[in-house]
Amino acid sequence: MKRKKNKKGWKKSKGGKLSTSELQQQIIELFKRKPKQRFNAKQIAKFLKIGNSKDSVSDALKKLEADGTVFSFDNKKFRLDRRAATADKKTSAKSLEGIVDMTRSGAGYIVVDDMPDDIFVHARNMGSALNGDRVEVALTRGRGKKPEGKVIKVVKRAADHFIGKLNFRGKFGIVVPNKMNFDQEIYIDPENQMDAEQGDMVVVKVTKWPKGNVQNPIGEVTKVLGAEGGNDMEMNSILVNNGFDLDFSPEAMAEVEALAYEISDEEVERRRDMRETTTFTIDPVDAKDFDDALSVEILEDGKIEVGVHIADVSHYVKPGTQLDKEAYERSTSVYLVDRVLPMLPERISNELCSLRPNEDKCTFSAVFTFDKSYKLVDKWFGKTLIHSDRRFAYEEAQEVLENGKGDMYEEIKLLDTIAKKLRKAKFKNGAIAFEAEEVRFKLDDKGKPIDLYVKERKDAHLLIEDFMLLANKECAKFIAKKGKAKEIPFVYRIHDLPNEERVQNLALFAKEMGVTLHVDTPKQIAESYNRLAKEAKKNDAIRMLEPLAIRTMAKAEYSPDNIGHYGLAFEFYSHFTSPIRRYSDVLTHRILEKNLTAEFRTDKGILAAKCKHISQQERKAMTAERESTKYKQVEYISQFIGEEFEGAINGMIDRGLFVELVKNKCEGMIGFDTLQEPFDIDDARMKAVGKHSGLVLKMGDRIMVRIKDADLEQRRIELELVEIVEK
Repeated sequence: MKRKKNKKGWKKSKGGKLSTSELQQQIIELFKRKPKQRFNAKQIAKFLKIGNSKDSVSDALKKLEADGTVFSFDNKKFRLDRRAATADKKTSAKSLEGIVDMTRSGAGYIVVDDMPDDIFVHARNMGSALNGDRVEVALTRGRGKKPEGKVIKVVKRAADHFIGKLNFRGKFGIVVPNKMNFDQEIYIDPENQMDAEQGDMVVVKVTKWPKGNVQNPIGEVTKVLGAEGGNDMEMNSILVNNGFDLDFSPEAMAEVEALAYEISDEEVERRRDMRETTTFTIDPVDAKDFDDALSVEILEDGKIEVGVHIADVSHYVKPGTQLDKEAYERSTSVYLVDRVLPMLPERISNELCSLRPNEDKCTFSAVFTFDKSYKLVDKWFGKTLIHSDRRFAYEEAQEVLENGKGDMYEEIKLLDTIAKKLRKAKFKNGAIAFEAEEVRFKLDDKGKPIDLYVKERKDAHLLIEDFMLLANKECAKFIAKKGKAKEIPFVYRIHDLPNEERVQNLALFAKEMGVTLHVDTPKQIAESYNRLAKEAKKNDAIRMLEPLAIRTMAKAEYSPDNIGHYGLAFEFYSHFTSPIRRYSDVLTHRILEKNLTAEFRTDKGILAAKCKHISQQERKAMTAERESTKYKQVEYISQFIGEEFEGAINGMIDRGLFVELVKNKCEGMIGFDTLQEPFDIDDARMKAVGKHSGLVLKMGDRIMVRIKDADLEQRRIELELVEIVEK
């Protein structure tokens, strides 16, 4: 009997029904892909898009529960059994690999792919592993239902460069990195000290790691930074300690210098010439790397042609070069409060590839045709040549829209109209409308923060975002449709369903506040979250639920295995629009170009490994950015020691409450040991209850706090509870 595949790849018999053995296998595969999710029989049947009845799915679940593959909860929902997940990998205790997520105490959790629970490792069992390292861990015992283990090998270091102060013991140099939870001395041989002097801050590359806890790392000085202290030193430390090199190698820089600025006649001939089409860029006022431009033209038949033009980085950065290797290792530009560490040298990012006005530029374009009612009717991808007529800052473009006049008003207004239709369709299809607040700083000429504010997103920002989303979605769809008969491995940007346990906890907490969230299906969750986002704009009490809802969401990542993008409600999605700052987009361009006129398939296993590396680098960059923001918040708040502010409880851990100050968005902690009584935290970490008084402190509660201390070294703000604002 001929079988067909549904959208998830499952084979179905005629009528959409699976045999008993096939059904059990597909249920197991579903749980493996979503090991932390819980499903009931009805949800499984719907998710797999099968014709089997709910009763047949229930029967299959009972059999799987009987043999220990899954286990059930009181609400008749099932989840993969952790022991079965581990055993199914056919791994011994010595073969589990994961990423270290270290705590301030030196203990940590090992995040293992496809395991529902992270493995706790005590500080004494961490060996020489550092935060972000990929390690091999042996399971030792469980803490209740939680697994515990011991690091037995560091498979890959997250970073091998560190910043620290150089001291001498005879001829040998000693550097203790200023990285949290790394207190080992790095030995430097005399010939590897460059011209560094006693007390200098230096960048050190570890060339030999210890095999146990007895030996010390051996390294070499790669850069002398000079005297200790200052903003510049702290920002560089954040970058280096998160595994990002401050400089490109001489070999990579030599390759960059050899690149020609002029575009050859041969190159012009092979590209679609769009230099006569009205084209412009809209970017932040301080931007230098303009990696996207928009063009618009009314065709003779009245249709509208919109071009999304992206800097053609792959024209300059070729596979196998040192430049390409270092761009891949970085995988992303890193945006700290006061600087950008680019993925590519500035000659490429700010000059050769930057779509500056009044210059001919090589681009990779997605050109879309809309009819008179703004419906998308055609699309084209290919290499182009453009000439930007105007550079707008977001504020300038917004002023044109609001005033109804100014440079290129008709073009910007038309694009804004189309963008709003695209946006409306996106939300109608189930996209989630959350917008996390983005804190920005005003700095003086020495980099010291003098004010904080929340970045405001207006129509000019959303206009650009909507057309970038369209290009990202359509290029992914193009590859997926072309590879329908035989898969074409591609770089998809995927986003999984929210964590069901967190969603249920949020729904219970919201109910206590009088807000009903329907969360039985992914579609209901999206609808409830959108309703929440809408109500949050009008009600301060509900607004605090919005960041809690965001925390239930999965993290987006890169993968050749497409599962769609839940948050955007896109079946196909990739990253095509920012190759200057994201290596994922460089890969996307290369694969897309080779599939425009033929069929090209790269090795899926190699591509999967690259996607994993890029995703890890993205998370490291986000960590660096958060550390930068936290440092500046602590630096800013240090001038207010002893003063009182209103805040909102926005997190809970065993040691205390996290509080975000309403006025300036700085976050600090109130230790439970500073309160008048001990508190118990509920399992969902949504509220804490005083053991003696019964006082309830909930997420979102407004309280008055006093700034007790601001520790720049630890990047920590300590708060004291003054009073609870009347509820």
